[in-house]
Amino acid sequence: MGALTALLALTAVACGGESSSDANEPGGTFRVKVTEASFPTSQRLGQTSLMKIGVRNTGKKTVPALIVNVSVGGEEGRTSTLPFAIHDPQPELAQPDRPVWVLAAHYPKFAGSSAPGGAETSNQKTYAFGPLKPGKTANLVWKLSAVRSGHYGLLYTIDAGLGNQVKTKTGGGVKPGGSFSVQISSARLNKEVNGRGEVVEKKPEQNAK
Repeated sequence: MGALTALLALTAVACGGESSSDANEPGGTFRVKVTEASFPTSQRLGQTSLMKIGVRNTGKKTVPALIVNVSVGGEEGRTSTLPFAIHDPQPELAQPDRPVWVLAAHYPKFAGSSAPGGAETSNQKTYAFGPLKPGKTANLVWKLSAVRSGHYGLLYTIDAGLGNQVKTKTGGGVKPGGSFSVQISSARLNKEVNGRGEVVEKKPEQNAK
């Protein structure tokens, strides 16, 4: 099964398809290692940043489906249904989830690829990237724009499939994952449209004029 076919199959199953990926996924524990994890710790409203996560299959078996789970930390993040949002506890709100970051269209992606790389699942905090062969590394990129000021933790964990019978561990025997601590300032960035029609930040010397 090709990577794209696997991603489509995972999406269909997670959204309520007739077949079950849980039944098709081989059980067991798979060894992986986070090789890269970067996201700017200081941001400003309106700033667009890249969150990069690299995952290497350090075991001898193919990971059935590389899964990355993302959530804002704390109770407000845990109870939100969105990966980059917090839950507003006020009653009777039509939309209680409040975005902290907005994910750009067609993301996440594999680094260096122009095509979307992560299939959505029924859980909006879960991204499926298809099989990962032994010795191979998946370099994943999310493009995020900060839209809410404050201090936030952004958490991520790595799984090897959607079923409970599939588990991951690092060489140290712990579940792979990590977190970013990010301060988002309320000071908005000055922006301009360049000659190519792109919205970009103004250079410091331009801001001073």
